[in-house]
Amino acid sequence: MHLIPTNDEVIAMLRETGALRDGHFEYPNGMHADEYLQVALAYRHFEYAKMLSVGLSRRLRADSEFRAMIRELSIITPTMAGLPIALGVCEALKAKQVYWAEQESDDMPMRFRQFMVQQPNERVLLVDDVLRTGKRLTALRNLVESNGAKVVGLAVAVYQPNPTVASFSNLPLFYLAKMDATYYRDGASCELCRTGKPIEKIWS
Repeated sequence: MHLIPTNDEVIAMLRETGALRDGHFEYPNGMHADEYLQVALAYRHFEYAKMLSVGLSRRLRADSEFRAMIRELSIITPTMAGLPIALGVCEALKAKQVYWAEQESDDMPMRFRQFMVQQPNERVLLVDDVLRTGKRLTALRNLVESNGAKVVGLAVAVYQPNPTVASFSNLPLFYLAKMDATYYRDGASCELCRTGKPIEKIWS
């Protein structure tokens, strides 16, 4: 295993732990895909959790601008699934602090718990386990910036963009592996549906 795991090494680990599955899946937004990734399944295993967190931290340290601001960096995640990797990256980097936002349901606004508010000009790195649509990371970025903090980058274990992935314009994006699943807009356009392959619905 390399100090920073290669794309192939990360994917092999995800398959070994059952975090990456082949099949026919329907996402909550109606899209169909031939793969499903749940990084939290890999995080059940300490050695793999450490590999992902430390590997991502090394990728961040390799960037001179991030290396210079690590001691003052706040790491924030938009999901509970992203919390293990956010904590691991914070520990490996020895960054200033880590915390998270919450969202009671998809139709409710994202928020922080009482007293957990950014300071003006606080430098923030957004961290999550996987980036597909970028919907939650976009909402978190808007929330953080509305409080006067400055988002300086994004970091995820796996970048698996679907056709509707959000644009983060000039923000640097760090990841350990990139995966390109085959997505279909809906069941009517899905080749897997046409072949009669059994479908599994993904929970929200």
